[in-house]
Amino acid sequence: MNSASSFSLVEYGYRRTIITITAVCCALLEIIDTTIVNVAINDMRGNLGATLNEISWVITAYSLGNVIIVPMTSWLSQQFGRRNYFAASVIVFTVCSFLCGNATSIWELVIFRFIQGLGGGALLVTSQTIITESWPTEKRAMAQAIYTLGVIMGPTLGPTLGGYIVDNYSWPFIFYINIPIGIVATILTLQFVRSPKYEEKRPASQVDWLGIGLLTIGISSLQYVLEKGQEEDWYSSKTIIVLTVTATLGILTFIWRELSYAYPIVNLRVLKNSNLRIGIMLSFVLGFGLYGASFVLPLYTQSLLGWTAMQAGMLQLPATIFVAFMLPLIGKLIQKGVPQKYLIAIGLIIFFIYSMYASSILTLETSSGNFFWILILRGLGLGLLSVPVSTMALSTLKGQEIGQGAAFSGMMRQLGGSFGVALISTFVYRQTQVHRNVLVTHLPSYDLNVQQRVAQLAAHVQHQSGLDSLTARQTAYAMLDRSVNTQATLLSYTDVFLWIGVMFLIFVPIVLIFVAKGKNKISLADAAH
Repeated sequence: MNSASSFSLVEYGYRRTIITITAVCCALLEIIDTTIVNVAINDMRGNLGATLNEISWVITAYSLGNVIIVPMTSWLSQQFGRRNYFAASVIVFTVCSFLCGNATSIWELVIFRFIQGLGGGALLVTSQTIITESWPTEKRAMAQAIYTLGVIMGPTLGPTLGGYIVDNYSWPFIFYINIPIGIVATILTLQFVRSPKYEEKRPASQVDWLGIGLLTIGISSLQYVLEKGQEEDWYSSKTIIVLTVTATLGILTFIWRELSYAYPIVNLRVLKNSNLRIGIMLSFVLGFGLYGASFVLPLYTQSLLGWTAMQAGMLQLPATIFVAFMLPLIGKLIQKGVPQKYLIAIGLIIFFIYSMYASSILTLETSSGNFFWILILRGLGLGLLSVPVSTMALSTLKGQEIGQGAAFSGMMRQLGGSFGVALISTFVYRQTQVHRNVLVTHLPSYDLNVQQRVAQLAAHVQHQSGLDSLTARQTAYAMLDRSVNTQATLLSYTDVFLWIGVMFLIFVPIVLIFVAKGKNKISLADAAH
């Protein structure tokens, strides 16, 4: 088959290799930049003279840009041509990386991060569409395995790479590292990526400007609530209440608009495809597990074990390498006809086992060696989930529907991660208070054992520091209080892993029942296409 055929975007030989590598690198860049700044927050805060609340907007602004642009990527590709839009997104991402590194004030950095997020969100979804359509239908499982590799590696590589850069250089270099890769990716995109013939630009009179406005208001309000809810104590904040109402009304009105307008910016009708509906639901769960679990483990190791961000990132590196070797094998299993629903169900069960095991080993003395095999198990579970879910979601879509389906899948994975981080942060905070109250009831001040323990601590403090007896005793009570808080926090982390595991287990029967019609059947006509 001639790769230049105007009827197909399927590529062969070196062209497909170059296109796939370019798309995966761009997707990886976008995901790494989601987490790489986390380890540089303190350095940026001190250098730019920002408050903790102000510096948190560096993360929030990028996420807002992502979630706003992701649902519109299919339409924007249609308006400007996929190659041009993808190249422009890479350029925007790269230029803003330079501008972020050169920012001289916190709000300058926040603005550039928002624009960088607009470019980055497009990279993630359009990369998946390009890879999917560059491979023959019968080999799309392998294509999704390659794409998923970038999605899974990103959250792990971000903190590790960021920690190394901050420790050895300075925070602007976490942005500068994107520049050479972005330049090469832009050149390769313009040289090798082709735009499909079915994409026709709409006249200005047909552009769904109201839909764009409703989508922007609804999704950005929702993302703000998820990002800032715990920080502002949720619904005790008027801002959170107002934005929750705005998000609800904005999204509901947007859905009505898209279903009733002749030229919608987001084609919701594509959700009639049962594979895609189930796929985006599982993408949400996968995002919850991938980003949520990736969030809680570093939080535990850094806050309770005193690890650096780089140490926390390195902990997950062996499992990430394991996944890199495993994903192509899963792609081959799907190509050979292994039902995807069984792979997904096994992945959910394995992730449940990982969560239960992790919950049982968390202590204040847990070492990196204790995590090795359970993280390998987590990698196996995510691999068995990621490739079949991505393949199933897009397996029965054709032409323009592929880009629309990829946009929905990417958006739900992103929102799943945002919900995961928000819920886990809130759960840890509130569950810590619950456990603290329980622990305190077992430490009454009149108890002889408690008094004896305080006396021992006070004597030790007085001997070490030379404080008077009253101050030493007050210090001893403060030390006991910190110990209670530490134990309560530890118990809350074990609860997090427990409930994440239960959530994944609940979806096993759902998958086995409702993915019955989600087999990736490939007809001879599809294979020829």
